[in-house]
Amino acid sequence: MILFQENDIKIERLEIREINLPLVHFFETSFGRIERRRILLTKVFCDGAVGYGECTTGEAPLFSHETIDTAWIIIKGILSPIAIGRDWTSPSEIGQWFKPIRGHQMARASVENACWDLTARVKNIPLYELLDGTLKEIPCGVSIGIQDTPEQLLGKIRTEIEAGYRRIKIKIKPGWDFDIIKQIRQHYPDILLSVDANSAYTLADINLLKSFDKFNLLMIEQPLGYDDIIDHSYLQKKITTAICLDEPITSLDKARKAIEMKSCRIINIKLGRVSGFSEAVKIHNYCYEHNIPVWCGGMLESGIGRSHNIALSTLPGFSLPGDVSASKRYFKEDIIEPPVTVNNEGFINVPQVTGTGYEPKEDYIERITVRKEVFSV
Repeated sequence: MILFQENDIKIERLEIREINLPLVHFFETSFGRIERRRILLTKVFCDGAVGYGECTTGEAPLFSHETIDTAWIIIKGILSPIAIGRDWTSPSEIGQWFKPIRGHQMARASVENACWDLTARVKNIPLYELLDGTLKEIPCGVSIGIQDTPEQLLGKIRTEIEAGYRRIKIKIKPGWDFDIIKQIRQHYPDILLSVDANSAYTLADINLLKSFDKFNLLMIEQPLGYDDIIDHSYLQKKITTAICLDEPITSLDKARKAIEMKSCRIINIKLGRVSGFSEAVKIHNYCYEHNIPVWCGGMLESGIGRSHNIALSTLPGFSLPGDVSASKRYFKEDIIEPPVTVNNEGFINVPQVTGTGYEPKEDYIERITVRKEVFSV
């Protein structure tokens, strides 16, 4: 990783704010349905330069123990006092400062990732280069939530295929699984298709999960418990389809153990879930060395979090299309300029400019801000 020996950087001021963004269309998983996103943004300042981060946690403690409100408390009371006024030569140091804190990965990531962005801007280089990324374009897939009817789902799949997306992922839950996948395969026998259960099943459903083998899926994402790697190891031995782990992979150590136990054959890396860029890069490197494909998962991020996902996805081990799709799929107006776009071949061209290559729309962000606090030395 690149180290900077001169003009050490430090946070002079840290800002957190909550914004409220309506979704273009409701998004439903086994956790439930949402129509709006409460989003916590971070902003760090150093000698006139700024860096931006996003806390990708949900509104309720469903995907993880964290929420927008708990993250606000942790950043305000714990992370800000640790980080403000402290020098670093590499942004990977911030992750080490936060190591004594148990859990709260998404709160930690929102501050650390802002510092990575700040460092790239101060050094006048693209963020993906700071991360040692190499890809100049990244393949894109889409995640489609549970719909009101199978016909509605098939219509959405058709729209995304026509838009060029290279992988379709659908959310499933008990009662919305086998017959739905069967209908998709009848209409689209050859598309790259995966399913995401968000921990909706148990080993009591093993015969049902084995029946998915006939559909030639790329993967079944997180079929069993959110913190489990033992039962997944048993399940992977019983089915042909690759299991992809998501929720339990919160660190390099968890990824290593899952791989050693053969609990999965694919890993989803989410920046917030693993506490930020530093740990995400370590997980990527370990998986790359052990021939485990990785891809970047999404959390209905605004453009700031989405731009960070793009930078991460330039690392060479991200060989599968991720959930990093166009801004317009989720929001009528995103908070960055330009919005994230996907070309007709299903790729995002990685910006070759300083930082993420996407600039926050400060006036718009101010208008949709619900609350804000600023901390300094």
